[in-house]
Amino acid sequence: MDKAKGVVLLVEDDASIRRGLRTTLTALGFEIGEAATGEEALTRLRMVDYDAVVMDLNMPGMGGVEATRRVRKEFPNISILVVTVRDREEDKIGALDAGADDYITKPFQVRELAARLRAAVRRGNTPATPVQEESIHVGAFELEPARRRVRKRGEEIKLTPTEFDLLHMLMKNAGHPILHAKLLSSVWGPEYRDEREYLRTFILQLRRKLEDDPANPAYLTTVNYLGYKFADPEGD
Repeated sequence: MDKAKGVVLLVEDDASIRRGLRTTLTALGFEIGEAATGEEALTRLRMVDYDAVVMDLNMPGMGGVEATRRVRKEFPNISILVVTVRDREEDKIGALDAGADDYITKPFQVRELAARLRAAVRRGNTPATPVQEESIHVGAFELEPARRRVRKRGEEIKLTPTEFDLLHMLMKNAGHPILHAKLLSSVWGPEYRDEREYLRTFILQLRRKLEDDPANPAYLTTVNYLGYKFADPEGD
């Protein structure tokens, strides 16, 4: 099997769904492992070097959200894509808060899932930011590209790999609006360039982690009809 396409763990309690996805994704070039529960997923992740996890949220036992939280804590750099039948914004935010990098809502086309998995594997295999890139300071925030660390007034903020990449893109262009399509293409890949609602969900999640008042953001601001900007309220 060509590992270049990605080694993916499917976490789904319905055996028939797992079999169907495994057959299709294997035909598309992925190497697939399976787990029926969150507990089994953690065990398998300790045994095999996976590139990404596809996690169903609606599972008995531990449940997908708690499993996502534990996977993110133990394997901070792995890509996690959650699958849910729910399309409420609160559910998406809950999954992202647990540590997911991406989400897809049932029913979905397998080609869409495959495209998202390819993007997840590509992001995970991207070389780390060069050590020589200097830290970025904007207002109360400091971002260290080499260590992939963010601090606000000296206190570290925990971000998922995707959240960090999005914030990095915004902070290194601080003070300048970045178009929706450019943000999506740069952080997730060209196949995401039209996913504005998707970007909005991630921006809301970042605001929850970064802002003193997420409903009235001082740093991560919206530029109407264009995109988003990382501002310095003290310097403006």
